[in-house]
Amino acid sequence: DIDRNALNRGLGAHPRARTYTDFREMLSQEKNLDAVVVSTPDNTHAAASVMAMKKGLHCYCEKPLAHDVYEARLMARLTAEKKLSTQMGSPVPGKESTLRTVEVVRSGVIGDVLEVHMWNDRPIWPQGFDRPPGKDAVPKHVDWESWIGPAPMRPYKAKWPEGHPVYKLPSELKRGGAVYHPFVWRGWWDFGTGVLGDSGAHAWNAVWMGLELDAPSSVEVVDASGKMTEMYPLWSVVRFEFPARGKRHAMKFFWYDGTRIDGWKQPPRELLRGAKPGLNGTIIVGTKEILGRGHKSVSDYEDVKRTQPRPGLPASEAMYAGWIKGIKTGSKPLCPFTYAGPLTEALLLGNIALKVGQKIEWDHKAFRITNYRKANQHLRREYRKGWEL
Repeated sequence: DIDRNALNRGLGAHPRARTYTDFREMLSQEKNLDAVVVSTPDNTHAAASVMAMKKGLHCYCEKPLAHDVYEARLMARLTAEKKLSTQMGSPVPGKESTLRTVEVVRSGVIGDVLEVHMWNDRPIWPQGFDRPPGKDAVPKHVDWESWIGPAPMRPYKAKWPEGHPVYKLPSELKRGGAVYHPFVWRGWWDFGTGVLGDSGAHAWNAVWMGLELDAPSSVEVVDASGKMTEMYPLWSVVRFEFPARGKRHAMKFFWYDGTRIDGWKQPPRELLRGAKPGLNGTIIVGTKEILGRGHKSVSDYEDVKRTQPRPGLPASEAMYAGWIKGIKTGSKPLCPFTYAGPLTEALLLGNIALKVGQKIEWDHKAFRITNYRKANQHLRREYRKGWEL
């Protein structure tokens, strides 16, 4: 951990543990490791995971899998090549409720899915601002070099300036006025992946699995609180378009975040059917019926109740237990990097659309954005020396 205060707390529970503030040193010096857990900011997910996997270590990495589209694809490829047990840190793919939704969507009871509308109450950290001026002395317990990781170096800043608009945000967003560390790094482009990365990696799973989605053909920002510069916007509405594939109908996926801020960003009222939406929710629009929180739930359909699980649908599984079982037996966890990689790619394409402020068209096989050449620079960032993959 880059914060020695956190390391010291850990030593209280594990007094014989060896501690490091730089994971590169740990992975180079420790010769008897079997597996690693990566719970760093998004900025260093790939740097730590790829280094570990290249050494043949099984890997659990917190969501979202990576910071950049290239990193997500590389991590998925290494998992397959090295036949490692990997798991992205989301319990949602293994939940019974998720698998039940997958079963229903695949059963055909609601018909062909034409649209998905998903809304989320995050961020619960500051977003939508430029970098504060000035710098503060780095606290002695923080390894700032390791915290910055592959990103461009910047000065440490402890608090937003007095009177800054950040202090006018709802109380749950202020986070004591912290700028980078701890926790609030999620709102910065260089270090986090915003709400799409933080919450989308959880919330998308039932739809992603149920419809067996892969790569969007295009992503467009419908509306946002402002063009993103260094931070993600305070709220946004993003539309993903997925092409038809096999028996799957072409469909649109609408993502709304920041629903507790500056009014409600909601699906069309006719889809809400008069219901008051909660802070988070999903509506799946089929040609025969609509599923969604605040409307009819899966259990309301008698036909759905009688639907038999699709052959091969896995049993529910705990997130950590599935990963450990994979290490011991070679079984496949429910959220391995080969699954989480494509999901993360799609989410991160949404962030690129937010970054450039215009529609992007995606060629998955060629690994390029075809309609706006400048946007391709965001698929794979430049890494600081010593932090390359």
